[in-house]
Amino acid sequence: MMKNLQQLLVDIPVQKIVGLVDLPIQTLCFDSRKAVAHSCFVAINGSQVDGHHYISMATAAGSSVVVCERLPESIQETVTYVVVVSTPNTLGMMASNFYDQPSKKLKVVAVTGTNGKTTVVHLLYNMVMKMGYKAGMFSTMYNKVLDETYSASHTTPDPLQVQSLLHRMVAAGCRYCFMEASSHAIVQERLAGIHFTGAIFTNITHEHLDYHLDFAHYIQAKKKLFDRLPATAFALVNQEDKNSSILLQNCKAKKFTFSLRDAADFRARIVTNTLHGLELDIAHQSVWFQLIGAFNASNLLAAYGAAQLLGLNSQESLVALSAIPPILGRMNRVPHGKPQQVIIDYAHTPDAIQKVIATLRSMFPTGGRLITIMGCGGNRDPQKRAMIGKILSQNSDIAIFTSDNPREEDPKEIIDAMQQGVPEAALPKVLHIIDRAMAIKTACCIAHAPDLILIAGKGHQYYEEIKGTRHYFCEEKIVQEALCDTKAK
Repeated sequence: MMKNLQQLLVDIPVQKIVGLVDLPIQTLCFDSRKAVAHSCFVAINGSQVDGHHYISMATAAGSSVVVCERLPESIQETVTYVVVVSTPNTLGMMASNFYDQPSKKLKVVAVTGTNGKTTVVHLLYNMVMKMGYKAGMFSTMYNKVLDETYSASHTTPDPLQVQSLLHRMVAAGCRYCFMEASSHAIVQERLAGIHFTGAIFTNITHEHLDYHLDFAHYIQAKKKLFDRLPATAFALVNQEDKNSSILLQNCKAKKFTFSLRDAADFRARIVTNTLHGLELDIAHQSVWFQLIGAFNASNLLAAYGAAQLLGLNSQESLVALSAIPPILGRMNRVPHGKPQQVIIDYAHTPDAIQKVIATLRSMFPTGGRLITIMGCGGNRDPQKRAMIGKILSQNSDIAIFTSDNPREEDPKEIIDAMQQGVPEAALPKVLHIIDRAMAIKTACCIAHAPDLILIAGKGHQYYEEIKGTRHYFCEEKIVQEALCDTKAK
């Protein structure tokens, strides 16, 4: 694909251009190592690396155009320099122009919030596919164009990947695209150049404060998505989260709410909540869903509300949603043929683990104990470790603190930080087992027939990240092998 530089700069505010504008551009890049002949290098001033330091490397590799926020000291006559206010924002807009603005040919819905993003996106994608429509999605687990799966290294990919996949969706005849919008992606302008049909807000709790510094900045990151919605779009927010009103301030889109308990535009009531599924009173009828837990009732309601705002048939939407199995790593029951119940869930924030435990307690078998296994990720938000330690120790019959993607940190030090939140009265209930596989095996060994084991934090992840290397790690397989080695108790 070849574009002219003038085509790529359509609707982009440019401060200054040094050099020729009538130039062919074969590809865009923001990594100088990917620069080639006839490429346009966009110098991003990121949180760790400033791309302006690599302009000379990009031009040496063949980049004929450089987009920057400040001109380099040395100007090459054969290179065109485009000066803009924000290179991250410009990269997204140029990528959109490069791929002929694919988002305008789709109905793109973004889902943001601390918890529930992945579930809501998967529900929406699977719902419309089951209804016979073509769709794509971006999620933490993977990206999809129809049934074709693409790996996902980030919750929301970089602008070049996003626009490239949106272009593939259009080429494949997709009508809808559903995407997770992480706070990092919003701040880093990875969503620039995308025309949204709507946005959904699930909730906001303590998370990513290592990046956003404080809760106020975290909220503002989410709010930025809603601030940019056009008047033709819809904004669907969780009425039960008090911060939803903040997100809707200055939002030009049509505003709607959903709630399981408050007055809202879209409402539902939990009739039955079991380890096998949910029965909801929704749209004046009782419907059985395969997902587990009150928080998933909220996610289902958000998906149903979005379906109505997209103009989809109410009854068909509910039928499709009821046929969707639990999302991988989200309150999944592990099949193993023994009476002990084992649940794997991705919950890794204080609020999420609190809700998961509360849900499991509400459907607990008589005489059973709750055994939890959880750690905290390394190089991520250390403030939440003691909070999670307190929640686990106070709400579990046995809590096993263990490793969870320690990355560059010492897992023992992470566990010690979790231990700081444990009240004295709860100390006898807490075990420290650094080896996560051994922690899971220990839980399986000590669990009796009516007990329930919750393995939290990793969910769909099939790896353990240690010192920059991802090692294969399958919790479901470890559980099944461990229970096969033990006699039913």
